[in-house]
Amino acid sequence: RPRVGSRAQGRSAILEKFGGAAKGPAPHLRRSGGAATVKTMLLEWCRARTRGYPVSAGRGRGESPAGCRGGGLTVLPIQRVDVQNFSGSWGSGLAFCALLHSFFPDAFDFDALEPDARQHNFALAFTTAEERAGCAPLLEVEDMVRLPVPDAKCVYTYVQELYRCLVAKGLVKTKKR
Repeated sequence: RPRVGSRAQGRSAILEKFGGAAKGPAPHLRRSGGAATVKTMLLEWCRARTRGYPVSAGRGRGESPAGCRGGGLTVLPIQRVDVQNFSGSWGSGLAFCALLHSFFPDAFDFDALEPDARQHNFALAFTTAEERAGCAPLLEVEDMVRLPVPDAKCVYTYVQELYRCLVAKGLVKTKKR
């Protein structure tokens, strides 16, 4: 008879006691490869949904400073929402707003948002997520603005919950198994 380690026995006892393995908040993202793959897939989904959203619509063009030749308009590169991770990319609240605006474009005027208005951006995003997507208020605006860089685990958990809610509402298409 093969010997089962204490760790495996402990896991089996927990699974038996609680009725099986836990179902994660984003079951449609599961693939072979574990949590890292799910996290990467969720990050790619966020990138795809927010691609092309400007950081601030009113800052693409600016007047030349006095004394500059030409005296007309200086064309500046337009900064875009750029989701690279689950921490710093979400710091201004604009990534949350862009993600929600991609599903609910009539909820608010994205072009009127400013990256420096972090408290307003987070409040708008979280309220929209709760009212339009039925997403539980897992994050507090005050917690998000207290630190310049949000906690990656908190953002990841919230985005998972938002994804789950959008799937439940039929707004995100998933592959059938």
